[in-house]
Amino acid sequence: MSSLVVTGNASGSGTHTLQSANTSSNVTQTLPTADGTTLGYLNVPVSSTTSTIVVADVGKVVSLSAGITIPDNTFMAGDVVSLYNNTSGSLTITCSITTAYIAGTDSDKATVSLATRGVATILFIGTAGTGGTSNVCVITGNVS
Repeated sequence: MSSLVVTGNASGSGTHTLQSANTSSNVTQTLPTADGTTLGYLNVPVSSTTSTIVVADVGKVVSLSAGITIPDNTFMAGDVVSLYNNTSGSLTITCSITTAYIAGTDSDKATVSLATRGVATILFIGTAGTGGTSNVCVITGNVS
């Protein structure tokens, strides 16, 4: 059975409830500061990938200054990448992935336009590609 060690702060008066995870590894986690800013993702990391999104962009916002490509057989089902168009004009998202849908539609898109200062989120789902990667995605946001 895993154990949990808690060290309280003598000057604090708040209550934190913790449950130990089912794991054999040791983890040290500093509890949140008084304003709760140190635990979990409160800010989404920003990436500056330039021409093709990559696995390192998963869970991040990619700030774009030019069009970008969604590659095929790269991401796992459940991976999510957000894009932000940081320009004064629309940008093209090239969908090299086998199947790319705009949310709410049922037609495969080869290219998608991301509106000025628009945000799009790409959710990789479905059919397994090479090595178990996904070759289907759904794009939501300021796209057409």
